[in-house]
Amino acid sequence: MTDGIDLTRDGDLARLTLTRPAKMNAITHEMWSAIPEIVAGVEADPAVTVLVLSGEGEHFSAGADIGEFRDLRSTPEGVAAYDKAVDAAVDALAGMAKPSIAMIRGNCIGGGCQLSVACDLRFAAPGSRFGITPAKLGIVYHFESTRLLTELVGPAQARYLLLSGNLVDATRAREIGLVTDVFDDLERQTGEFAATLCSRSQTSVRGMNRIIGKIAAGLTEPDDEVHALRDEAARGADYAEGVAAFLERRAPNFTHR
Repeated sequence: MTDGIDLTRDGDLARLTLTRPAKMNAITHEMWSAIPEIVAGVEADPAVTVLVLSGEGEHFSAGADIGEFRDLRSTPEGVAAYDKAVDAAVDALAGMAKPSIAMIRGNCIGGGCQLSVACDLRFAAPGSRFGITPAKLGIVYHFESTRLLTELVGPAQARYLLLSGNLVDATRAREIGLVTDVFDDLERQTGEFAATLCSRSQTSVRGMNRIIGKIAAGLTEPDDEVHALRDEAARGADYAEGVAAFLERRAPNFTHR
């Protein structure tokens, strides 16, 4: 495993943890570069249903490790190579069919916030702080990450966050849609929600997650993939079990992984 990242599995859950607490989990180029392969492994693992992304210690992440920038982003070619690694990490998370949850405490800033926005859901502790700070560094933010942010909070709030670089607290983040919910008992309540996702039909969860992503990316009419997802679900074992369980007034026992 890459230094600064740890992947563990606990039953249906995979947990990807940023493990540089002494550096507030600042994300190195090596860490960015490792994320796509890790995510691909989670997607391919039939034992895993949900991915939870978190940070070790008091903070989620203070962002990209700016200490590397003079060496790795000192030329246009270096900038392009670094950005390619960041974009690949964001695309991998945002493109998952299995649901992903960012579990956030402390600072979630810059590249850390970028990773959290690429997840499907964001749950935060009350003391969390959020910000996206390219305007403090003379950087124009990545297009796909800007799209994902704008999709979450709308153009006006995306402008507020990106143009100012100001930080917002967890309450404000929830108000503008940057955070899905704020939990007093973050670990327990996030685990409970993840368990709810695990209990549902994975045919439904992954199919709908994929379709939501396609709509967010601009799809306005169902394409062949959408039709195939719905047709396969209608013919699948989960549908038969779900209907039978409803009619028999019992909990369903979904088997699709």
